[in-house]
Amino acid sequence: MSDAITRRRFVQTAVTALGGRYAVGDDRTIPDTMQACFEFASGGLMNLSQFESSNNPILAKPGEVELRGTNGTIYARGSGYEVVPERGGQFQDRAPRMEPIQEKAKGGNENLMTLHMRNCLDCIKSREKPHCDVEEGHRSTIFAHLANIALETRSRIAWDPVAERITSNEAANDLLHHEYRPPWALA
Repeated sequence: MSDAITRRRFVQTAVTALGGRYAVGDDRTIPDTMQACFEFASGGLMNLSQFESSNNPILAKPGEVELRGTNGTIYARGSGYEVVPERGGQFQDRAPRMEPIQEKAKGGNENLMTLHMRNCLDCIKSREKPHCDVEEGHRSTIFAHLANIALETRSRIAWDPVAERITSNEAANDLLHHEYRPPWALA
């Protein structure tokens, strides 16, 4: 699969969110409880859950991320990941669609976050491109920003990933930028 096709498949095109500040009585401006749903150009959906009010696991298996696909489900955590084969729903073939996979983080007892930070620091010295560069960081943070904007405007927002604009709600689009403290300005 080409890089352009891969990027298109995992580009969000719409976001909706519910939640608020229900559990923590501090000065935060972001929700402590939220459920966001992202729709992708490929037709796939992704849910993001933030539950500060409860520390009980929300995933079927221990982990930090659960990615469900048609062939299997990935449960990722700092120490590695596991892929559990999909068996199909009520009206589908129940045979496993793939072999299970378990992968531990490379580097002994280090977790994935430690390895990520080590790669970043090594690249500062070597001037090589890190595994997760600025562009990847930008693409990743769009998810959280759009979820917060959808929640703040209480709307389903349509996102143009090429122009990086919200096309369905001008008030939501205005929240993509903030007022900078002098003398700082966006160039």
